Amino acid sequence: MDLQLRERTAVVTGASQGIGKAIAMGLAMEGVRVALVARRRPLLEALAQDIMAAGGPAPLVVEADLYREDSIELIEQSARAAFGHIDILVNAGGGSRPLDFDAGPDKWMEGMTLNFFRLRELTHAIIPGMRSQKWGRVINITGTSEPKILNAAFSAKAAVHVWAKGLSRLVAADNVTVNCLQPGRIHSEQMKARYPTVESELEFARQEIPAGRFGEAEELANLAVFLCSARASYVTGAVIPVDGGMSRFAF
Repeated sequence: MDLQLRERTAVVTGASQGIGKAIAMGLAMEGVRVALVARRRPLLEALAQDIMAAGGPAPLVVEADLYREDSIELIEQSARAAFGHIDILVNAGGGSRPLDFDAGPDKWMEGMTLNFFRLRELTHAIIPGMRSQKWGRVINITGTSEPKILNAAFSAKAAVHVWAKGLSRLVAADNVTVNCLQPGRIHSEQMKARYPTVESELEFARQEIPAGRFGEAEELANLAVFLCSARASYVTGAVIPVDGGMSRFAF
């Protein structure tokens, strides 16, 4: 299937590792010119080399820290200067922030800033250009709606779901789609820290995941790339779990 993505342009945050890296690679293999955004420049430069070695178009490397207020302008202006326009935005940056019951407001604000406020600000900076060109795709990598602990990231991602649904309705007539993907247990640096041994991973998978295993970043990236394409033009406002059947409820 031709996804009709060749010559499109994309900004992918959190592109230095895990899901963001896999999505950036997947888009590049479809001929998309990708701005790779994260804090760790050496990892971005290594990914850029991998993309070109695999035959993809030369990416743009943007070293940016989403905690910084000036990161939005840096990302948006760098991508526009390099590409002229932005067709696709993948918000894959973020991080888990488990908190105690008595955690102070600064801890909550930190988690909300990284996982919701900056994501919303970057999207709102880029979407006007998508609307004016009558084509755009926004993919938000979120998280569980069934938390077992207090975690500022979970609360922020729930906010993303509600915001994204409202935004999707506002921009749908301009051929701009907005969707969220909910990863389950996907192999990554974070998962390796939480499940450091093969035994601990397998035990969790046996108890909690109907598919019986953790997922690979590329499995989620396959869906993300499709949603970024012209073939997915009628899919918007969706929150789609990619978790091997682990979700118990539909929202």
